Formats: sequence, C-alpha cells, structure tokens
Amino acid sequence: MKIKFLGTAAAEGWPAIFCSCDACNKARMLKGKNIRTRSSCLIDDYYMVDFGADTYMNSLRYGIDLSKLKSVFVTHSHSDHFIPYDFELRYGSYAYIEDRKPLMIYGNQSVKKLFEDTFKGNDLDGSVVFNEIEPYKTYRVDHLDLTPHLADHMPDEKCFVYVIQSGKKTLLYGHDSGYYPEETWKNFPKYKFDAVILDCTLGPTDMDLGPDEVWHGHMGINTDEKVKKRLIKMGSANENTKFIVTHFSHNGKLLYDELKDFVSKYGFIVAYDGMEIEI
Repeated sequence: MKIKFLGTAAAEGWPAIFCSCDACNKARMLKGKNIRTRSSCLIDDYYMVDFGADTYMNSLRYGIDLSKLKSVFVTHSHSDHFIPYDFELRYGSYAYIEDRKPLMIYGNQSVKKLFEDTFKGNDLDGSVVFNEIEPYKTYRVDHLDLTPHLADHMPDEKCFVYVIQSGKKTLLYGHDSGYYPEETWKNFPKYKFDAVILDCTLGPTDMDLGPDEVWHGHMGINTDEKVKKRLIKMGSANENTKFIVTHFSHNGKLLYDELKDFVSKYGFIVAYDGMEIEI
C-alpha cells in the first residue's frame, strides 16, 4: 500500500491564512517542509482520504491526475476535510474523462447532507455518486476493504477514522480525533496495523497531561503516545508498525525539524506535505 500525504495541516493551514505569529512567520521564511496545507492523503494512486480546499493546488504540486481518482473517503464535514463544490466540475463540458466511471464518495450522514445541499437535486449526471456508510461495517471498494470507526471529534456528528486494508496490509487513518471512543477500541484487536496515522493538532502542548488524562477532539504528542502504547499492548501494533503524526496546527509552535527532534524518542514519523510511505 502506497500512501502520499498531500496536506498535513489543521484547518488554518501553516502558515495560517491570516496569521502573523512567530510560528507562521518562521514557516514563511524557512518554507520547505514547514509549509503545510489542509490535511488529506492519496492511497494507491486512486483513492483519497478527504477532499479539502487545497486539493486542486496539491494535484498540481505533485502531478496528480484527478480525472483518474476512483473514490474519496471523507472523515467528517468540516470544511478543511470536505469541500463539495469542486465536484460540480467533474460533469458535462467541465471535464472530458477517458474512462467516465462515477467518482464514488463515502461518508457519514452529515457529509451526505452537505453534499446534497450543495447540489440541490442536481445529480451531476451520475458522474459523482455519494455512498452513506455506517461505523464498524466493512465496505469493499475495488481491491480495498474500508471500515469506518467512530472518532472522538464532534459531539453532534458521527465522525470517522478509517481502517483501510489492501491485501495483507492494514492502515489506521486516525484523525481528526482525540483519544478514541471505547467502542472503537473494542474493534481494534481484530487488526494488525502496518501503519497508524495519528492526529497531532496540539503538538507538544498536551505534554502536561497526567497519566490518566487524554485530550478530546484532537490529540497531541502525549495522547499519541498513549494511543501507541495501548495499540501495542493489545497486540494491534508492534515494533514494525509505522506510527505517523500529522494534522498540525501553528498553535503547536514547533516547525518540522524541531518537531522531528522532539518526537524522536517516541518513535513517531513526522509527516510533511508530499511525503510518501510504502507499507
């Protein structure tokens, strides 16, 4: 399974769109891996997790032909993860596609409502098809098995983290979320994760949490470490599992090299825009 990180920032991006704090100014000056767009990733070239405001520009940055995209797995309805307006540009004379099969979108009820409200009865000539999915059910998507699990993110929406399986490889795409709900933890023992992608919005700012404290809504390094330890303890991960942190906010303050040094003792890989990992 090939994973390409298109964006690795929280909703405001980094540098944040209207911000001039020290962390944003440093990112503007240093550039490189310190420039972070809104989070999404590409799996095996044809499948995306989330489709946010920076998708088009990232397709240009990394040479991705979106006409070949087969499916999009949406975690939740926040605008940095799902911008439905662009899908109008996939039908009619907006797009000439060699193999005009429908682009399949998978997501929860809130994401479905946002999609339907955007197009108000226009079915886009069937060029884009929405599939509402339920937590803890497995859906076959071409050669992938997709299983949404409940996240700890918003109290009024069933937000998802995804277990994605391709052949013998298993990925936990684990953001946006705080420490996972117990119902989700109960499902994890059935999996052996080759890679785990964790929310790190808070960066090091949750390091003062006590041993029994966790952050809700998002994670930081402290909570990431607790998730890692629990997954290893239950046998769902081991020393060969790649633990990757992403979805960074400028409020976490540490730029790429600083963050990489800070998390080295925890065994985390720090994602950056354009990073590719094979599992």
